[in-house]
Amino acid sequence: MKVGFTTYDNVRVNAHFGSAKQIAIYEVAETGYNYLETVEFGGNLAEDGNEDKLVPKVAAVKDCTIVYTSAIGKSAATRLVANKITPLRTNQEDEAITDVLDDLIKQLNGTPAPWLRKILNLRNKPKSFDFEDDDE
Repeated sequence: MKVGFTTYDNVRVNAHFGSAKQIAIYEVAETGYNYLETVEFGGNLAEDGNEDKLVPKVAAVKDCTIVYTSAIGKSAATRLVANKITPLRTNQEDEAITDVLDDLIKQLNGTPAPWLRKILNLRNKPKSFDFEDDDE
């Protein structure tokens, strides 16, 4: 699964989702993680209620299952959830991205927390199809 981290320095989860200048994206599996890319954002990113700045950020994490952030507003969280992305606040301010990744891998290999079990079950659930009755 892909996991995003809002960051100012590409080392720690230390940015509010709306004002983040960068989102670092990693591929995470039970066996480890790999850095994929950092998406950068410019312009006015102040926490000012400007909803337009959220559009490119949500698009940047569209393939992510989880986005870790130091803080997130209700509107941004609602947009992520609507796109089947789980927003999570880190447990500590300025938590290292690698610490969060290591903890996530431990959970994947052990007993995942209820929120993670839910995410994994949703990801692994087969898609259902509605078939129309054909008279042929």
